[in-house]
Amino acid sequence: MSEHEHNPFPDEGNTGHIWDDNLRELANPAPNWWMMAFYASIAFVIGYGLIYPMIPLSDSYTKGLTGWTAIGEYKASTAEVEAVRKPFEDKIAKMSAKEILADPELSAYVEASGKVIFGDNCAACHGAGGSGNPGFPVLADDDWLYGGTIEQIQTTITNGRQGMMPKMGGQQLTDAEIDKLANAIYNGTVTKEPLYTSKGCMGCHGPDGKGMAALGSANLTDGIWRFSESDQLASIKHTIKHGVNDASDPETRKPKMPAFKDKLSEQDIKKMAVYVYKFGGGK
Repeated sequence: MSEHEHNPFPDEGNTGHIWDDNLRELANPAPNWWMMAFYASIAFVIGYGLIYPMIPLSDSYTKGLTGWTAIGEYKASTAEVEAVRKPFEDKIAKMSAKEILADPELSAYVEASGKVIFGDNCAACHGAGGSGNPGFPVLADDDWLYGGTIEQIQTTITNGRQGMMPKMGGQQLTDAEIDKLANAIYNGTVTKEPLYTSKGCMGCHGPDGKGMAALGSANLTDGIWRFSESDQLASIKHTIKHGVNDASDPETRKPKMPAFKDKLSEQDIKKMAVYVYKFGGGK
C-alpha cells in the first residue's frame, strides 16, 4: 500500500509526504506574479549579456553589442575634464608661481587643484589646511623658517629642507647655563641674556633673535615653537642641549622635509607653492 493511501489529507493537493502526523509538503504552484518576475529576470540577464560585456573567456570576454566598458567610460569622462583644464594648464606652464598668484582666475583654479595635491603629499605631516600635525610646522601662519615669499616656498617644496643646529650641551654650555638661556627664550627676552651673545647664538639667530631665512634658524622672540610640546620649557632645553640634526648626538632633533622635485612635476610644484602661500605667506 502506498503512502498516498495513508494520506490523512487526500484532497488537499499535498505530495503525500507527512511528518509528525500533520506536517506536510504541499504541491501548490508558484503565484503567477512570482513566475512572471522569474521569467523577466531570465530575459533581463540574456538582454544584459547581449548589450554589455559579461562572460569571461579563456583570454578575453564577450564584448556586447554596444562595446561599452567601465574603463572606456572613465577615460571619456577624464578626457572631458582635461579639456576643461587645458586652457588653465597651458597658461600655468608658461608662468611663474608669482605670476599665477597675481592672476585672480588662475589663482582660484590653482587653489582648487592644489588642494588635491596638498592632500595627497603634504597633509599627512602638515595637517588639513596647513594646521600642522604634532612635530611638524604649522603652515597657516606667517612664521617661516626659510622665508614665506612665493619663491622661497617654491624652493622649499622643490628641494626640501634639513636644518642644522649643533648641540650646545657638554663643553659649550653647562646645565645651569642651558636653563638660564632656555628661560630667556621662553620669556621672549633672549637678546638681553649675555649668554646669547657670548656663546655665539646670535651668529645663526641674528642680533635681534629673529632668525635668518638663509639658514632656516628659528625666530626666538615670537613665542612660536618649531618643536611644540606640553612642557615647552623642557622642550627648549632639549633642543639647546642636543641640537638639531647633529649626527654626534643620538638625542638630537631630526626634522627633515623631503624634496618633491623628483615626485611632482614642475607644474604641480608651482600649484603647491601658490596653494601653500595662501595659507599665510608673505614674509
